[in-house]
Amino acid sequence: MRTLARMAASDHPTTPPGPPGRGRAPRPVGTITRGTTGTNRLRRMDRWIAHTAAGPLRLAERPPIAVDLGYGAAPWTAVELSARLRAVRPDVRVVGIEIDPARVAAAAPYAEEPLLTFRRGGFEVPLDGARAQLIRAANVLRQYDEDAVAEVWERLCGRLAPDGLLVEGTCDEIGRRHVWVALGPEGPRTVTFAARLGSLGRPSDLAERLPKALIHHNVPGRPVHAFLADFDRAWAAAAPYAAFGARQRWAAACAALAADWPLVDARGRRRQGEVTVAWSALAPR
Repeated sequence: MRTLARMAASDHPTTPPGPPGRGRAPRPVGTITRGTTGTNRLRRMDRWIAHTAAGPLRLAERPPIAVDLGYGAAPWTAVELSARLRAVRPDVRVVGIEIDPARVAAAAPYAEEPLLTFRRGGFEVPLDGARAQLIRAANVLRQYDEDAVAEVWERLCGRLAPDGLLVEGTCDEIGRRHVWVALGPEGPRTVTFAARLGSLGRPSDLAERLPKALIHHNVPGRPVHAFLADFDRAWAAAAPYAAFGARQRWAAACAALAADWPLVDARGRRRQGEVTVAWSALAPR
């Protein structure tokens, strides 16, 4: 497997290689990505995180740390994550981490010490020895090669607290369609599909937002392709429920899907336009 240091894109160079000398910090691990961002883009992912991570966040003895890894050219997603998680745990400390020093400098005016800070770093997740209760990496690995994913996942999971959560996935430019993988320190657990149902033609429209670990496996004979095909059939069969609204149709399709696939979400989450399936059912093989 290629190392991340050998995957730097030619138009986005990382810090020159070489051992750190006196006064030089270790080189961040990763590559500067495009940095596309926007306000409210990650609202669906954040809503799911606030629900899923609420227990561990509230039970943490010390102020928990949440990381927005690769927040992009503007700090909006880190600012929003901080506000949303404070509703769950008022003293949560959100750290926005970016590999591009110019982006870190641009974010500095939005810092709220100690609840929201920004620092330079990459997949090594520099937290001065602390471990994160949450790491969110949205629209980051999509810009890497697939064979980098397992290494990055392992590295990031190694930076989690014992009951910590890593959420890694992809969404469209305005946050209508998301797919993400949730991981614990032991590795991947679930895959969540989330959409603004009013703009969804069929569930397989979400295929273009599959995270890097899955997107190249959406071909006949692979589990994720079979799942989306079954979801489309269940969606079509649930068409009569559309008279009661897209949420009712989605819920009915999910109920039918549960007969053949290990859905692990609470039914109430489906009214939010979400469905979560065990990673083991969709993992490439």
